[in-house]
Amino acid sequence: MRKQNMKGLAFIAVTGALVTSCDLLKDLDYKVTPNPLEMHGDSVRVKVDVTFPAKGIKKKAKAEITPMLGSTALKTVTVLGEKATGNGTTIMYKPGGKVVYEDVVAYKPDMETADLMVTGKVYKGDKEKEGKFEDKKIADATIITPYLVNKDFRVIYEKDAFRRVTEETTFAQINYEKGKSVVRPNELKDKDIVDLQNWLAAVQANPKVNIKSIAVVGYASPEGEVALNENLSNDRAAAGKKVSQDLAKKAKNDKAQTEVYNLAGRGEDYVGFKRELEKSNMNADERNLIIRVLEMHSDPATRESEMRNMGKTFTYLDNNIFPLLRRSEIVVTYDLTGYSDEELKAISVSDPNSLKLEELLFTATLTDDLNEKLRLYKIAATNFPDDHRTHNNVGAVLYQQNKMNEAKAAFEKSVSIKDNSIAKNNLAAIAGTSGDRAKAKQLLGQAKGAGQEVSYNWGILNIQDGKYSDAVGNFGSEATYNKALAQLLNGSTGDATKTLDASNDKETAQGYYLKAVAAARENKVDAVVSNLKNAFAKDGSLKAKAAKDREFLKFAENAAFSGIVK
Repeated sequence: MRKQNMKGLAFIAVTGALVTSCDLLKDLDYKVTPNPLEMHGDSVRVKVDVTFPAKGIKKKAKAEITPMLGSTALKTVTVLGEKATGNGTTIMYKPGGKVVYEDVVAYKPDMETADLMVTGKVYKGDKEKEGKFEDKKIADATIITPYLVNKDFRVIYEKDAFRRVTEETTFAQINYEKGKSVVRPNELKDKDIVDLQNWLAAVQANPKVNIKSIAVVGYASPEGEVALNENLSNDRAAAGKKVSQDLAKKAKNDKAQTEVYNLAGRGEDYVGFKRELEKSNMNADERNLIIRVLEMHSDPATRESEMRNMGKTFTYLDNNIFPLLRRSEIVVTYDLTGYSDEELKAISVSDPNSLKLEELLFTATLTDDLNEKLRLYKIAATNFPDDHRTHNNVGAVLYQQNKMNEAKAAFEKSVSIKDNSIAKNNLAAIAGTSGDRAKAKQLLGQAKGAGQEVSYNWGILNIQDGKYSDAVGNFGSEATYNKALAQLLNGSTGDATKTLDASNDKETAQGYYLKAVAAARENKVDAVVSNLKNAFAKDGSLKAKAAKDREFLKFAENAAFSGIVK
């Protein structure tokens, strides 16, 4: 029997005799690729080249060879001598021959430190000989490095639409008598005018309010001469400006008295006319008739003539619709600077219910305390239950707190409000963490475009499926532990080490351990020992793993290696 010779992750050649009472088989040679065996995609692929030397199998012999991997029997292969009958591969007596054996089996935990054995039965003719087929080890098993993958599936927080400075408006309107632009005293008592004056007074000393412009637009109703109505609308705009300036003067608001006005006269307001008409309680048939007239005739004089011909209908318009159009509108546009970060955090504690949705969502981003984030997102979800983002973000925090059932319920609530890709990615993370890869893939397929997190999560599944090139691509340019693992499994050992050294796992226990694996694949025993020492110092449990890890099997007899794993 020849001594076993192992060289890295290549293959092993083992020669041995299968002893029977009549030497029906002898001096078979086995080459197992790879050796040690490797697990990929939860399966172990076994490939054995069995060489029968000249006169290695008797002419009437039949052998049923069954490889065993741990407690698992692989498929049986039948080999026949040249005069044997039955189904199987025939090997000629004088020249000998070769049988290529391949099988794939699901990985089981007992395969990690198992031996690949050959067992079987040998027959002469149809009868089994009394001699026992000798069980023989032909390879070691099993490298399970893909199981080092971190199942750190990533969730996505929905973004807020918070803006510190927002453009706002406040509005007031003045109505006029027919054909006039004089502001009646009772108009100045209307609530919108009083409110405008009070607002101007309130913001005068407020540094967070910056008035940008005050637009005053005058309008006329669509009856009378067009030229006169053009002039009338301009006069009404000027009158509205005078009112606004007077209000600003009473409010002691200097800026609103002078520099920010834009005046415009818009003439006859057919757009407003149609709008008010549709809102009125006029008979629907009459209303539709007037609208048809407006749409059929573009000339204002023709429009007015057609409406006057409607008799009582025109009287209704003159009494109920036209007065609403004889107006000037005052629109103050201003920038409002919202709360500072510190103010938001203080209010979120003292009076959180006073905050708007976007303010709550933004404030939650100002803290790294998961409990505080959760408190704020829960307030947002309670106060704004119809916004899918609030529930998603509650779930994202719960996921980070490892409260998977609660997180899942929150993500599902988000999807029930709006079918959205971000919550689908997050549900995929739940499924992936729990081991339901099929569900995770289904959900990630629906989460396309949600963010880079989707690709990262695909990368984890790629490693688990044994698709290492895909994993490298999906992990992108970010230097992470999982990307380094994918690179190593894809055959780029040097790149894997570089990625680890650029990652946050550069000096973690798992980072050092993976660098030791990379060094082992490059046959650098000193680097293996150095990295394992660092890994053990941070996580003592890794010593037992390294002692049985087939990645390091070639160093089993090395004193430096054996000294640190004992």
